[in-house]
Amino acid sequence: MTVSVMITTRNRIVDLRRTCRALQQLNPLPLEMLITIDGSTDHMAEAVKAELPQARTFVNPMGLGSVASRDRMMREARGDLVLALDDDSYPEQLDCIARIVPFFEQRPKLAVLHFPQRTDEYPQTLQQTDFSPEHLTRSFANSGAVLRRSTYLRLPGFEPRFFHMYEEPDYALQCIAAGHDVLFSPVVTIRHHYSGQTRDEIRVHHRHARNEFWSALIRCPFPFAPGILAWRVFSQLRYASKRGWSWVVREPLWWVQALAGIAYCLRKRMPVSWAEYKRWLALP
Repeated sequence: MTVSVMITTRNRIVDLRRTCRALQQLNPLPLEMLITIDGSTDHMAEAVKAELPQARTFVNPMGLGSVASRDRMMREARGDLVLALDDDSYPEQLDCIARIVPFFEQRPKLAVLHFPQRTDEYPQTLQQTDFSPEHLTRSFANSGAVLRRSTYLRLPGFEPRFFHMYEEPDYALQCIAAGHDVLFSPVVTIRHHYSGQTRDEIRVHHRHARNEFWSALIRCPFPFAPGILAWRVFSQLRYASKRGWSWVVREPLWWVQALAGIAYCLRKRMPVSWAEYKRWLALP
């Protein structure tokens, strides 16, 4: 089986350069590398071509978001498998491709394989050696996961309207409802430098909350959907309250965004069965 690598980036050339150099050391090398420059300045495209002239580069002059960018690369990739990374993350094992491929060859139901991350966001992980054993999950992180492309093309895939955040649990739900597995394994570890550049905690929270609401509206069956939607709003408000009143008073910002997308979500509605939805919810 062949492996493509996909990365989406926006104005983080230092992080991207470090990741590209790490990927060039892999043995064996991936079939190809796909990089989407999403709404970045002109020098980003030049820098990517200088660093990785062989990479297939896509440029979004106006930012379409990481979700739409990844959806396009999944459809454009030539590999049987696609290793999804952020511009500031890369596998620590140089033989990672040789470790990954057998999982998919031996498990035809495996749709997504993802890995533990050593990340600056959680400094205690930087020296960690003992990670959780293999287990099925209801989500994964696109900063370090491998997706089976044939499965992706049979499902709706990442929802471009999300722009950024929550495409992973939404896609995992699609996979699990279709009888596929999402598996966590420590067979590979990901070094995630987790750049603080272009990140805004409240904006990330709002996008996550809005997209979680939209996902429930698209995937959750009636008559259970209203209860799930109400719970999503309450749980996000509860999280905001733990961060302080400056977060709570801004919660209505994402409520307005969520309401504005209801008509779109109803047009895209593809509910799974309640049994499948409950099975997804029960996974860690």
